[in-house]
Amino acid sequence: MGFRLGNDSTTRQVTVLVTEAGYLHRAQGLYGKLARLSRPERSPAVNNPLPSFRGEHPLARPIADLRRHHAAYTRKGYTRILIPPAVVHLDYDEARPLTPVTHRELFQAFTGAAPTTPRSLEAAITAFRAALGLPSRPEHITWAPRDKTLPPRVAAMLRTLENGSALSPERRRPVGWSVSDQGVRLHVGPTGEVLDRAAVVELQAALSAWLHLTKDKERPAPHGDGPASSRRSVLAPGTATD
Repeated sequence: MGFRLGNDSTTRQVTVLVTEAGYLHRAQGLYGKLARLSRPERSPAVNNPLPSFRGEHPLARPIADLRRHHAAYTRKGYTRILIPPAVVHLDYDEARPLTPVTHRELFQAFTGAAPTTPRSLEAAITAFRAALGLPSRPEHITWAPRDKTLPPRVAAMLRTLENGSALSPERRRPVGWSVSDQGVRLHVGPTGEVLDRAAVVELQAALSAWLHLTKDKERPAPHGDGPASSRRSVLAPGTATD
């Protein structure tokens, strides 16, 4: 099974396939030109003696990688569906040596046999697993990457914001900032000042914490700076206070 996506702005296309033997294949290049073939990616569960792969089906990771590539290429602008996700039966022997000629024959066979009927990726994966007698995930469950763990600095600032306190730089400057649950404000004095690297890192962490705090929330623009007592300076780790 596989798909082909195109990027009209760069006139490039990519074809991604997963075979029954547990291999993921990719080919990409310019529209109308001979595609460049990537090295096939073999499932680590195929004939692997390591205990960590025992019980894992050889198609589990290639199918997960197929989803990952589909999402990644779509984000990169490959939004034209040249061949919708499809399952095809090919007269192709995966046991024979894979040469550049036979590798290209695999893609030619897929593109020649793939239907043009619109189909979602998950529907094609379900049909592929059903054709091989494998269990499928329940319908109406969408795949999405897991949220990454926040860096400790950002996590600490997020807790400060969740407690109702504001974030502001340790050292006062003519050009400063503050971050609270009401929004992000810049404080500009009579003259400007270039922030050094440490100040930029601190501001980036504060902004990341605020973005996580306000995720999926629409907040009105803040009015005024709020009471001074609600502000809290964030010290860099290891910095002593007076």
